Amino acid sequence: MDKYSKYVGLDVHKETIAAAIAKAGRQEAMSYGEISNTPVAIEKLAKKMSAHREQVLFCYEAGPCGYGIYWQLKKMGYDCIVVAPSLIPKKAGDRVKTDRRDAITLARLLRAGELTGVWVPDKEQEAVRDLTRAREDMKAMEGHARQRLGAFLLRHGKKYSGKSAWTQAHFRWMEELTFEHTSQQIVFQEYVDMVKHVKCRVAELEQQMRIIVEDWELGEMVTALMALKGVNMITAMTVVAELGDISRFESARQVMSYLGLVPSEHSSGNRQRRGGITKSGNGHVRRVLIEAGWCYRFPARKTTILERRAEKTSKEVQAIAWKAQTRLCMRHRHLLSKGKRPVEVCTAVARELAGFIWAIGCEVMGKNRAVSVTAIAA
Repeated sequence: MDKYSKYVGLDVHKETIAAAIAKAGRQEAMSYGEISNTPVAIEKLAKKMSAHREQVLFCYEAGPCGYGIYWQLKKMGYDCIVVAPSLIPKKAGDRVKTDRRDAITLARLLRAGELTGVWVPDKEQEAVRDLTRAREDMKAMEGHARQRLGAFLLRHGKKYSGKSAWTQAHFRWMEELTFEHTSQQIVFQEYVDMVKHVKCRVAELEQQMRIIVEDWELGEMVTALMALKGVNMITAMTVVAELGDISRFESARQVMSYLGLVPSEHSSGNRQRRGGITKSGNGHVRRVLIEAGWCYRFPARKTTILERRAEKTSKEVQAIAWKAQTRLCMRHRHLLSKGKRPVEVCTAVARELAGFIWAIGCEVMGKNRAVSVTAIAA
């Protein structure tokens, strides 16, 4: 950080950007003013900041405006970091918040080295991540549509006697339903059509994911993760799309902490108090790993599906996947026998599963690291 003579904080919004400057030394950070959030205005600002060939470091908070400013500044040859909003230090007694003050705070903390930058995906990585998140959104919409249709049927006393809902048999049963009033029949048909429409959208996005993963540079990582029990193509692609090169983490513990799967703690003096998981970091990966954790309630076994997936990976990856399955299945049974709730057990299994994912990432990406399974599960 000592090589920079200026530190520029940007408070970015849809239409405007508030900028502030903190020069090297102990001078107070100053507000530069407000500019338009356009490439031309940003380029003009960057050139003005480095008019005397000064080394400048820019920063702004991660948010809905994405990484466009970051990539523009990097392309122009400037250094820039995107800051994690949840890790920005805040004064407890500060009750005044304006764009100008936020920009000054960013510049001052950037100079002090108090800001934590987030990992910025490249253009291809971001595109794949957008695809996986779109599929996740469509899946949520499908759930909402099903809930509304189910509530409508229950409200009018239409109960399905079959084993499983939303199967072909269930839809055939609904095709035979009739209602007393025409308006109710129309509402019912609209609900059914919405469920089928969203279900079709989910299937099309999943098909696009299968096509893209074949030519993706991280496709090998996706294939390797699918050797793990409970990790299908959707789960593996979500993990890789959100985390990128998993081997960039220094340890398995760092991955677990990044995903918010470690216990929270509030200890003081001789008192130690730990609570639920922190739930910080990437919630998309945390969700799919906890879902995968439910698969380990069954005994460890190399099924036909897992064998076919494992055949596409190296023997080292297969060994890690089998060690993960034997340990996590045993861990699931052990925690249940101690009286832990099933949801707590699955969360604990997901935490250790993240460690094995890191081990596979290091193996696939060619990192010469000695990965101890004991250390991963610790």
